[in-house]
Amino acid sequence: MSKIDDQDWLYTISSKRKLIDFNFQEIWRYRDLLFLFVKRDVVTVYKQTILGPLWYLIQPLFTALTFTLIFNKVANIETGTVPPFLFNLAGVSIWNYFNTCLTSTSDTFKTNAAIFGKVYFPRIIVPLSIIISNLMKFGIQLLIFIAFYIFYYFNGAAIHLTSSVLFFPLIVMLMGLLGLGLGMIISSMVTKYRDLKFLVGFGVQLLMYVSAVMYPLALMREKLPKIAWVVEYNPLAYIIETARYMLLGTGTFSWFGIVYTVGVTIAVLMLGIVIFNRTEKTFIDTV
Repeated sequence: MSKIDDQDWLYTISSKRKLIDFNFQEIWRYRDLLFLFVKRDVVTVYKQTILGPLWYLIQPLFTALTFTLIFNKVANIETGTVPPFLFNLAGVSIWNYFNTCLTSTSDTFKTNAAIFGKVYFPRIIVPLSIIISNLMKFGIQLLIFIAFYIFYYFNGAAIHLTSSVLFFPLIVMLMGLLGLGLGMIISSMVTKYRDLKFLVGFGVQLLMYVSAVMYPLALMREKLPKIAWVVEYNPLAYIIETARYMLLGTGTFSWFGIVYTVGVTIAVLMLGIVIFNRTEKTFIDTV
């Protein structure tokens, strides 16, 4: 009998893997499965609801309205020449994409344990499908933002798109990859520490308040300089501030903030891949 070389096999499943194992070629082979997971995520979430995809629109609208009433009308937080509702709607829409990416991927192993235990496929396809499917939801929310943008613009609001808006897809990608990295880390830890699941929702809410979602970054530096460093070390704050600068022409654009955010995102993503790959070998025994 002739000796079978490893190159004769299409796939080799082994317990020995590289520290950072992200096989683009293998993921591409499973692209049909990736699209099936994306369809599942989009269709099944609101399949048995009355309003269906309208929840994608209702949630950011009510959140932006609540922020406008509480932070702008009651707390008197100023948004410059930008209408407060539009200011909040921009921040909420961008934040929601990160929020859904993080919370959805943070329970990957537990939610998909039945599938993972029966058949082999690149496990990272599942969190990737969540990031892609949430892009569709973000697109719907972006449309409602554009509608209000046009309304305020033709009613004389001092808003304008900057030339840097061409890089807006990069901002969205950074938000998604950061949510993916953090989500994979949390999902891996949840397999051993179940209590962490209950802290995720609470922690994300706290994170929102230090991410400059409902206030300008410059206001935090001016009013609370002693604790402003908490926000300035948060890459999400730079993402949201930059996005509002691109879309509304308000706030500041910081090259340092962008470089810092890209660096943190890459580091978190790489760490997430390493921990995710290590956990997938043994999670079925603990989940």
